Amino acid sequence: MKLKLQQKMNTKFMKSRLKAHLIAATILLGSLFAFTFKAAAQAQPVKNIVLVHGAFADGSGFKAVYNILTKKGYNVTVVQNPLTSLKDDVDAANRILDKQDGPTVLVGHSYGGTVITEAGNNSKVVTLVYIAAFMPDKGENTIKWVQSAPPAPENGILPPDDKGFVYYDKAKFHGGFAGDLSKAEADFMFASQGPTSVQCFVTPVAEAAWKTKPSYAIVATEDKSIVPDVKRTMYKRAGAKVTEVKGSHVIFISQPEAVAKVIIDAANGVK
Repeated sequence: MKLKLQQKMNTKFMKSRLKAHLIAATILLGSLFAFTFKAAAQAQPVKNIVLVHGAFADGSGFKAVYNILTKKGYNVTVVQNPLTSLKDDVDAANRILDKQDGPTVLVGHSYGGTVITEAGNNSKVVTLVYIAAFMPDKGENTIKWVQSAPPAPENGILPPDDKGFVYYDKAKFHGGFAGDLSKAEADFMFASQGPTSVQCFVTPVAEAAWKTKPSYAIVATEDKSIVPDVKRTMYKRAGAKVTEVKGSHVIFISQPEAVAKVIIDAANGVK
């Protein structure tokens, strides 16, 4: 009787252990499947790209980069910043990001880097690209980095006017902003620049997206509007993958192939 009872207890114990092992194996396989699925999804190239311009410019400057990327099959959208406040510009970027049909690379030039640092927290954004751009941390604003090093003599950023808007000096625009473009191109850019509210530059970033998302950055080595070493400092702190390209502040216009390549690397997750 005792032997049968012991055998029955052993059988029940073995069944219980087997059930526990099966449950553990199921959980493990489920976790491995989820991890594999997530990794596979992340490995897929991103096809959506959103471009954000900076101050003293508008979205039309991205035309050459747009042409290169769309010919390669990317879905490219250009944000037109109102340049009335950092919040307004972030909201403009988010309106475009919310319309994307999947993972998106968010690209910013100059002050546009500050915009994407905030807007990059949008769930559609998987990677950030900074083109000769500011890359502030949480609690920092653009002006902090503008003032972090002596400006180049060619720099023509003027003090705010009586309405609180900032412009670029016409006499210095070609040399200080677009030195490797023709004078005719620089003249058009000057004529089409958007007035930029000082609020864009003094408002701090609430949350820096580069803290949680991979970032790529381009240093324009001949930049006279943002000191190259200032950019190097910001990019190094963020752990961005940095590419240095010889060109002016508007390198996305003068060197569109080099800029497009970095964006494509970001879309493909090239380390």
